[in-house]
Amino acid sequence: MTDRVFPSSKPATNGTAPAANETFPATKSQVYGATRPAYRPQPHHRRRHSRSCWCSCCLWFTLTIIFLLLLVAITGAIFYVVYRPHRPSFSVTSLKVSYLNVTSSSTLNSKLDLNINAKNPNKKLVFIYNPVTISILSNDIDIGDGTVPSFVHGKKNTTLLKATITSSGRELDSESVATLKRGMKSNKGLPLKIKLETKVKAKMGGIKTPKIGIRVSCDGIKATVPSGKTAVTASTSNAKCKVDIRIKIWKWTF
Repeated sequence: MTDRVFPSSKPATNGTAPAANETFPATKSQVYGATRPAYRPQPHHRRRHSRSCWCSCCLWFTLTIIFLLLLVAITGAIFYVVYRPHRPSFSVTSLKVSYLNVTSSSTLNSKLDLNINAKNPNKKLVFIYNPVTISILSNDIDIGDGTVPSFVHGKKNTTLLKATITSSGRELDSESVATLKRGMKSNKGLPLKIKLETKVKAKMGGIKTPKIGIRVSCDGIKATVPSGKTAVTASTSNAKCKVDIRIKIWKWTF
């Protein structure tokens, strides 16, 4: 009788022998390990989202600023068309020098009487002035100061401003003393410059604008020093006054 030979194990499917470490049937870890996908960390979208929000905020802020600027421009255009505003004008009508001297101790004493015409050329605007500070200079040397009280400047109105400009015992450096004495002896006369500074607001019916600063500069004035007690009238025929608007933004004045 022929002996039968039985194989010791099942032949592997697909014609390959099973690996030495494989077990049959398959364990849970092998089954789940074969079907579970490999872990891949997902990219974070938080930075992209925050950048998008920042860009949106910048866009809306820019559009808001543009809208406000357009609104201001349109309002200004309407205001100009309706009211046709003009700056006030100033002119020096007279300046009398009562005395002007420099003592041996380099101190300055002076007294001058000043008259200035302020003209409002507007038909629909009234100007309301704060007190006006006045300085008279010669070659940038301050020779006297004074003030004019606050006043209301009516429509199409000319107002005469009177002020007494004085200086008492003001100490000067040697260079200023030499400059003043040289000008006082000059045949052409002592050159003088007048400066006025104040704040003013405009009134249109029941509407008032915010106050803005203005500076008035008048030059082309020549004066001689009186030798006695009689005041001497300065030459103001060539005097010209310039009005500048001064706008202050935070720490800067333009």
